[in-house]
Amino acid sequence: KEAKQHSPRGEKLAQYSQDLSAQLTSTTQELVQKIQSETFVEDGKAQLQQIQAQLAPLADNMQAQLKPLAENMQAQLKPLVDNFQAQIEDLFRKLMDQTKSLGQ
Repeated sequence: KEAKQHSPRGEKLAQYSQDLSAQLTSTTQELVQKIQSETFVEDGKAQLQQIQAQLAPLADNMQAQLKPLAENMQAQLKPLVDNFQAQIEDLFRKLMDQTKSLGQ
């Protein structure tokens, strides 16, 4: 009897061992992927925070420079807008007067 015969119990034990090994390998791979993914996200957050810290002074500086420009533009445009509004109101008043005279 040189050919070894496996008992049903031995085959079940071997199959169980293979299944357990496959499950352990799969779980380990999933865990490694999850850790790598979380590390990637954390690295990304850290890089974004660094970029934000670098850009904050630039944004503040830009805002400080643009504020006077915006105020100057607003000061120049206000009389034009006020004049335009006065002309529209005058035109509307004339139109209303003409409409009233047509109704009489």
